[in-house]
Amino acid sequence: MSDPLTLNQRFVLASRPTGAPTPENFRLEREALPDLEDGQVLLKTLYLSLDPYMRGRMSDAPSYAAPVQIGEVMTGGAVSRVEDSRHPKFHKGDLVVGATGWQSHSISDGRNIIPIPAGLPSPSMALGVLGMPGMTAYMGLMDIGQPQEGETLVVAAASGAVGSVVGQVAKIKGLRVVGVAGGAEKCKYVVEELGFDACIDHKADDFAEQLAKACPEGIDIYFENVGGHVFDAVVPLLNPKARIPLCGLIAGYNASEAPKGPDRLPMLQRTLLTKRVRIQGFIVFDDYGDRQPEFISHMVPWVRDGKVKFREDVVEGLEQAPEAFIGLLEGRNFGKLVVKVAED
Repeated sequence: MSDPLTLNQRFVLASRPTGAPTPENFRLEREALPDLEDGQVLLKTLYLSLDPYMRGRMSDAPSYAAPVQIGEVMTGGAVSRVEDSRHPKFHKGDLVVGATGWQSHSISDGRNIIPIPAGLPSPSMALGVLGMPGMTAYMGLMDIGQPQEGETLVVAAASGAVGSVVGQVAKIKGLRVVGVAGGAEKCKYVVEELGFDACIDHKADDFAEQLAKACPEGIDIYFENVGGHVFDAVVPLLNPKARIPLCGLIAGYNASEAPKGPDRLPMLQRTLLTKRVRIQGFIVFDDYGDRQPEFISHMVPWVRDGKVKFREDVVEGLEQAPEAFIGLLEGRNFGKLVVKVAED
């Protein structure tokens, strides 16, 4: 039986943000967890994943998933260790990954957790290159992007959890890869460590001109996870029958009003029509959940052989989660952002 005095710390949604989230939108609570019932497991969170999609869950606007309700635990994927089990498929000491949220402990009936493969350099990889971000990169590129050797691919947020994998897989497939990142340090890492052909700093005053120079033969695939002025610079460079996998629009997640300036929709519509551009949004586990074994079968050997590298930005302590998440939306992280909640 679990200890009825197991103390859980959890962050709940205290209020819905208007514009960028603030620390006041989150509230840290403490609660004593009850004894386990048959079929349940007690989990201790080791690593919490922080991802841009969480901003959408803080809003009650219509979306592909239900919003977090006021007073509910903030949603999020996490790596946990089984502390106690009354479930036949899980045993004390097992490492699992699942959507257990921003909390130090949780009780699960086993339906929202899966075992983590043994032998990973760090179990937190199950939240990054071998988890949702890596699978988003792989499936979006391979299924929607349809990469062909010799083509040019551009990916925004190129040093991040999704973009870094997109570019490296594209290089494996023989493409010319141009990344977009914020700052010289990130661009240097993308080229020198990840092997991209070029990386453009989106903060540069002449960003659009630099991007055009880096793509002399146009853009065949643009992997979209940012939007904003990066997308504006990409559109004129799209080749006929270009493909745009769309998994996120982080530049607009904190927007509280329509963007200023001229209406760019007619120009975009004309480009999509005349160049027969394919743009397709996707939610990875909704659309490709049944293909997870395919992703794992390719990605694990690439990671093991060093063909796909990964970088983590680790924040210590659950209490740091709100500020780290706010920084994520501002681009302050460098690599896959995870919170180390407890020792593994």
